[in-house]
Amino acid sequence: MIKEEDKLSKEIIGAAIEVHRNLGPGLLESAYEECLCRELAICGIAFERQKPLAVSYKGVKLDCGYRLDIVVGGLIILELKAVDQIEPIHEAQLLTYLKLSNLKLGILINFNVPILRDGIKRIVNGL
Repeated sequence: MIKEEDKLSKEIIGAAIEVHRNLGPGLLESAYEECLCRELAICGIAFERQKPLAVSYKGVKLDCGYRLDIVVGGLIILELKAVDQIEPIHEAQLLTYLKLSNLKLGILINFNVPILRDGIKRIVNGL
């Protein structure tokens, strides 16, 4: 049996590839977010956009203004980028978001690459 996260992950990557195929690299992150949300909706995939993320510090939840780009199916965080290359800090940021949200899987997608598969990185939170 395929885990729900794995099934969703494949659908998300397919949607992201479709967006990249139509737009190509070089646009702002906000354009890719808008188009990816539209593609997820077309595919019938449930998502939340710009979901607030509280920071828990010493047992107290604080609203620090963080927002997750997209959360798919309540299971997977999508962190979108349009940068020259993914840096270790981008991966660390997504892992921190996973820990704060108690989610297991995140997908870092950098649309600013010639071939999108080179801009996709799955990050798993060991919880």
